[in-house]
Amino acid sequence: MIRASHVYRLGIKELWSILRDPIMLVLIGYGFSLLIYIAATAMPDTLNKVPIAIVDEDRSALSNRIISAFQPPEFKPPYLVNLQEVDAGLDAGYFTFSLDIPPNFQRDVLAGKSPTIQLNVDATRMSQAFSGAGYAQQIVADEINAFVQRYRQTPTEQVELAYRIRFNPTMSQPWFGSINELVEMVTMLSIILAGAALIREREHGTIEHLLVMPMTPAEIMLAKVWATGLIVLIASTLSVTFVIKGWLGIPIQGSVWFFVLLTGLYLFSTTSMGIFMATIARSMPQFGLLMMLVMMPMLMLSGGVTPRESMPTMARVLMEFMPSTHYVSGTQAILYRGAGLDMIRFEILALLLIGLVFFIVSLLRFRQSVSQTG
Repeated sequence: MIRASHVYRLGIKELWSILRDPIMLVLIGYGFSLLIYIAATAMPDTLNKVPIAIVDEDRSALSNRIISAFQPPEFKPPYLVNLQEVDAGLDAGYFTFSLDIPPNFQRDVLAGKSPTIQLNVDATRMSQAFSGAGYAQQIVADEINAFVQRYRQTPTEQVELAYRIRFNPTMSQPWFGSINELVEMVTMLSIILAGAALIREREHGTIEHLLVMPMTPAEIMLAKVWATGLIVLIASTLSVTFVIKGWLGIPIQGSVWFFVLLTGLYLFSTTSMGIFMATIARSMPQFGLLMMLVMMPMLMLSGGVTPRESMPTMARVLMEFMPSTHYVSGTQAILYRGAGLDMIRFEILALLLIGLVFFIVSLLRFRQSVSQTG
């Protein structure tokens, strides 16, 4: 028999142990506030103030037009350097691109020749290098065409595409980054809190005290699940309300309380996973290594970072049995698209079934570890 009073009182004890741990409280506060803000704003989706150096060996009207075309917000105002300064500047990381306009460039263009401009790229800055090279090529080509034709010609397209951008009309990176980081924080902290609660009992020797009390392993595990899950649930709700919606100004399309319900089902699985891993690990360092081996593939293959349609078939099939896949899908549907119960009922059912399986497996392992301790 599982007695609710035992589960409640032991859960209160777990809550007090977390609230009395200042380092854990700082980690929770930082993870659900500043870390989400940083993840949303630190990686812009377009070029932003990229440093570029230009060597103007032609000093003509055309070269001046090309230089003036590299302007904020995509690029910083160009550094005008000589040829000897290019390699040193790239080696020191002072600029990401260097453009070398050769002598007699304007004369060769007007004569119908095909002169060459050298573009050096610091490819260690991968995100900027990949898109910035295309930007630079397009800017140079546009300025040359406008100079030769004496006017800027807008090409006439035979087919015009009418864009209808839904759910993220400005295609803003913070909309994606903040929700994705929230999912990662919910997953990581729920596993850490649940697993650390059990390891702390073992390291402090209080697990023996629990064994002599009239409590079953199921009651002990349920208490840890609801206590640690409640902490993460409150933190995630406050994060959506005050950080994502308030601080970042991202409009939430669906119901926050519906998101809370989905998160509660997800926490049922992740806290059970944390307890299961804590029964395998013998110390917090071991638990941390084991958690990384499990959590990183689970998050990377859940569809939050990369669309699942682009993954191998085997990875897609295996991830159907992981709760993170259905949580990411349901969270994006609620917060981005305003989905209701009818649209994510499959995700809710999947989270419930997977959570029950994880809880039963973790309970069996927990009973085995408790009997060995006893």
